[in-house]
Amino acid sequence: MTMLDTIDTASALRQAVAEAHDRYRAENPKSAERQETAAAHLPGGNTRSVLHYAPFPLAFERGEGCRLWSADGHCYTDFLGDYTAGLYGHSHPRIMQVLHETLDKGISFGGHNLLEGQLAALMCARFPSLDLIRFTNSGTESNLMALATAAALTGRRGMLVFEGGYHGGVFSFAGGGSPVNAPYDFIVASYNDQAGTAALIEQHAGKIAAILVEPMLGAGGSIPADAAFLHLLQREAQRIGALFVLDEVMTSRLHPGGLQMLHGLKPDITTFGKYLGGGMSFGAFGGKRAVMERYDPARPNALPHAGTFNNNVLSMAAGIVGLGEILTEETLTAMNRRGDALRQGLNAEATNRGLAVQVTGIGSLMTVHFTVEAQQQQLLKELLFFDLLAEHFWLARRAMIALSLPVTDGDCAAFIAAFGRFLDRRARLIEKAS
Repeated sequence: MTMLDTIDTASALRQAVAEAHDRYRAENPKSAERQETAAAHLPGGNTRSVLHYAPFPLAFERGEGCRLWSADGHCYTDFLGDYTAGLYGHSHPRIMQVLHETLDKGISFGGHNLLEGQLAALMCARFPSLDLIRFTNSGTESNLMALATAAALTGRRGMLVFEGGYHGGVFSFAGGGSPVNAPYDFIVASYNDQAGTAALIEQHAGKIAAILVEPMLGAGGSIPADAAFLHLLQREAQRIGALFVLDEVMTSRLHPGGLQMLHGLKPDITTFGKYLGGGMSFGAFGGKRAVMERYDPARPNALPHAGTFNNNVLSMAAGIVGLGEILTEETLTAMNRRGDALRQGLNAEATNRGLAVQVTGIGSLMTVHFTVEAQQQQLLKELLFFDLLAEHFWLARRAMIALSLPVTDGDCAAFIAAFGRFLDRRARLIEKAS
């Protein structure tokens, strides 16, 4: 493709996105009104940055199963699942039942309850690397506590992380990192680069407190880690006296025992969040007894860990029902097989048309990539998002897809067909596969 062709394609892409925005504005006036009203008291009408996009974000009124209804009365099939947190779908009847029963008994006791130990036992049974576990309120908080633990136990402040990694609102390492990242001494390595990472570890061995990694980049594009890469990190952490911290906030749903079980890993600490609270706010960090017992308040040198809602009864009750009754090994495996089939179907649509598009991921989590330069990829993802919205499918603007249990084979077939129509409609804007 010549420079002139590139300029013409970029101009056509911008025009197509502008037209998609115009169509979206016309179809969603009540969402536009919500944005204007909320912006009077919320910066940008927003309190969760990832949900914002121009010209204004869609506003939802209710959800049921894998369906969402917007303020303007449109029904969407949900292929985002609240960025992996909504694994059980919307208003799962058994979870709704236990929430109502729990509310009838009271909400915040300011003391221990009969539920937290039950959820801890279920999680330790499901993820064999967990000897002991502590609950938090989000994945971000879990990663904060994991790195704070590493710093306290090692006396070091260096944290080895990876380009494209996302470990919560204060641990984002795409595109040079975030200005609101937590104030640790971050050493940023290239994901899946064994030689380069080993060299960085050797260079900074005396200052590294923890090696923090996702076994598949989530927000970074659903890029799976090589098993050999993960085992290198585990070995090197042990060699230099650092903690190996595996972030399974997103990926624990990709195998009955998380990707750590699939790859035969035993991290010092694993961090969790998202779906494990049954749709309520949730986070957790846990791991080896020698690490986690430092949080035993009966010990004279115990590490402190506060959090008013760490053991809140709604998250505990919903989490127990989710793990204990709904998310069996068979159910989870079936959902991930459905996701594998969806990813293969989407890739086949692109391959059959000879287009430079690839869908990466594992099981029920995946991301669509256009193999072009960064600006054009962003525009194509924007166009995909708005074109699929027009066909009443909900996914992330960054082209991330996360299945929930209520999504059926029929829903996936409809999504694949809509994706094919997008490729046909926009083929002249997408590069041909080489």
